[in-house]
Amino acid sequence: MGRGRVELKRIENKINRQVTFSKRRNGLLKKAYELSVLCDAEVGLIIFSSRGKLYEFASAGMNRTLERYQRCCYTPQDSSAAERETQSWYQEVSKLKAKYESLQRSQRHLLGEDLGPLSVKELQSLEKQLEGALSQARQRKTQIMMEQMEELRRKERHLGDINKQLKNKLETEGQGSLRAIQASWESSAMVANNNYSVHPSQSNSMDCEPTLQIGYHNYVQQHQQQQQQQQEEANLARNVGNSSENNFIQGWAL
Repeated sequence: MGRGRVELKRIENKINRQVTFSKRRNGLLKKAYELSVLCDAEVGLIIFSSRGKLYEFASAGMNRTLERYQRCCYTPQDSSAAERETQSWYQEVSKLKAKYESLQRSQRHLLGEDLGPLSVKELQSLEKQLEGALSQARQRKTQIMMEQMEELRRKERHLGDINKQLKNKLETEGQGSLRAIQASWESSAMVANNNYSVHPSQSNSMDCEPTLQIGYHNYVQQHQQQQQQQQEEANLARNVGNSSENNFIQGWAL
């Protein structure tokens, strides 16, 4: 009884799938080896399992076989396309290089350098370019200066308004503070008059003196009055002593 035909589809059983992979992998590697030996063929075989494990066989070395494969797959059409692209890039580089050199030459001419090879027409054209550039530069400078002047005027008006507001505020506050100072001065004067006014009993003896005595003069006057009072007391004591002594002597004589 012969072996039955196996249906080619994915094996659902994980264990059976792994066993089948191992058997057929070994058989495929064996067949590749036999083919390279029997037929003198250069064989290269690469296998990756479902888990990502690598299995390979190469009769002449894997790198050599891959390089040979790449050379065979590199068709002449691809070579011509790459050559055309390279030529296009070379032409583009040449154009950019020529343009760069032309710009450098124009810059030197504008700076007044390398003017010897230029003709009269080229010099006239260069002169017109310089005059146009100078005119535009002057216009731009004038515009910037006008803008700056307008900005300064705007700032000046703004500062003038602020100054006016501060002046009005200062005048208002100054008037209020002046009134407060005058009121404080008047109250201080009234207190001083009450404290240093002269007693009515002394008004007759001090008609020529002011009613308000402040500071050092008042202190000197009080000191003089104290000295005068002490002197009067001393004189009174001496008089009492003399009178008693005279009375004692008169009584002794009698």
